[in-house]
Amino acid sequence: MSITLWSEEFGAVTDAPIVLIMGSMSQGILWPDEFVGRLAAGGRRVIRYDHRDTGASDTVDFEAEPYTWEDIYDDVLRVLDAHGLDSAHLVGHSAGGLLGQLIAVRRPERVRTLTVIGSSPLGAGEGLVLMRALMGEPQPAGSLPEPTPEFVAFYRELIAAPPPADRREQIARMIAEQRVLHGPALPFDEDAARKLQERLYDRARDLAATANHRRAAAARPDFEPVGVLDQVKAPTLVIEGTHEPAKPGHGRIIAERIPGARLLMVEGMGHTLPPQVHEQLATAVLAHTAEPT
Repeated sequence: MSITLWSEEFGAVTDAPIVLIMGSMSQGILWPDEFVGRLAAGGRRVIRYDHRDTGASDTVDFEAEPYTWEDIYDDVLRVLDAHGLDSAHLVGHSAGGLLGQLIAVRRPERVRTLTVIGSSPLGAGEGLVLMRALMGEPQPAGSLPEPTPEFVAFYRELIAAPPPADRREQIARMIAEQRVLHGPALPFDEDAARKLQERLYDRARDLAATANHRRAAAARPDFEPVGVLDQVKAPTLVIEGTHEPAKPGHGRIIAERIPGARLLMVEGMGHTLPPQVHEQLATAVLAHTAEPT
């Protein structure tokens, strides 16, 4: 299957490269322009891209050519190759953090450093925890912490709701989802959220195609190996918000399982990357990705 992925880069080509990996069903522009700009101004060559079936990247006829998350993993390496990079600093958010962890395990020579934001530990069954929470089933002993009640209630209602009738309804739903992921601690700018969601809606080739990421996960539920994070050799920074609704406490577990990893808790942050935390996040990532001169 031939897939064309949209990507863009910022900063000087001679600067240390950072590849930003966004989460499942998410466009690359969810890495905020201000955050990206701070990294580029700090002397980094920053690359962000759209996963297949999101944004301006190619969409796939999943019935005719099904794929799994192994293919989305391969896409990350293809982005590095397309930009002429033997290795890069990888920064992953949510499921993008899982991809970063997996690359650090399988292809350590391609990872200069790893930064994981709002993610879950590789091989810990995060998807099963979410599914059981949404179904109201008890979690077995030793499972990851489950999402907050507010998160679960919102997605139960979302799953049961009929599809949006038009652009206005779809954007309203996207704003509501962003509000839940934002969390309760920091002020939520609804005007800014509307502009972002309109941008996401209008640049997507097929907004509904993002659902293929769920189908890809279901096609290969054993994608994540178990108990391998002790193999990660790349210097690792783990970042989690104090008000993370989707994966609360997962960052601490990642940091405990990767040798030498550091954990940064960002006050007030939920599962999004709002303006209030851009400076702190960029400062932390720039320090973590600093290379000898």
